[in-house]
Amino acid sequence: MSRYRPPRAPRTAIITPEGEQLLRRELQTLWKEERPVVTQAVSDAAKNGDRSENGDYIYGKKRLREIDSRVRFLRKRLDSLKVVTEAPADHSRVFFGAWVKLFDEEDRSSLHRIVGPDEFDRHAEYISIDGPLARALLGKRQDDEIAVQTPKGQRLFWLDAIAYSGERPPADWQS
Repeated sequence: MSRYRPPRAPRTAIITPEGEQLLRRELQTLWKEERPVVTQAVSDAAKNGDRSENGDYIYGKKRLREIDSRVRFLRKRLDSLKVVTEAPADHSRVFFGAWVKLFDEEDRSSLHRIVGPDEFDRHAEYISIDGPLARALLGKRQDDEIAVQTPKGQRLFWLDAIAYSGERPPADWQS
C-alpha cells in the first residue's frame, strides 16, 4: 500500500502580526517545554526493559514524532510567511485584515475578519483569505451585494460596514 498523498492546494502565505505571534509561541512551547518532557518520559520508559510491550515508550515515541513533525512545519511555514502589519491605503474596500459586517437574506448580521489560512480557526469570526466567502468579499465596497456558492446553493450577502481595527471588531458594531 502506497503512502502517496495528493499535494495540498497552495495556501496564501500572509498572516497578521497576532497570528505570527501565536505560531511562534506554539513553536516555542513545543520545542522548549513539551518536547523535553516527552523526551525524558521516553528515556525513563526505555530503562524499564522490553520496549515492544512498553506502552509509555511506544506512545512517547509517537508523540515525539508528532511534535517533531509540527515543529518542522512551523519553522518552514514561518520562514515563508509575510506578516502584513499595515492596513491598506483604501479603507473603503475589503482587503486582508479587514473586519466586515454582513447581512444575509434573512436580515441576520454577522461579523467576519479576513485572516491568513494559518489563523482562521482562532475565533469563530475569522475566515481564511482562501475561503469562498473571503474571496467573494475581496475588493468589495460598502453596500455591495456578494454572492457566495455554498454546498446548499448560492447565498447572498450585503456588505454593511468595513473596518481595519486589529484583533477585535469596532466597539460600535453589534452582531
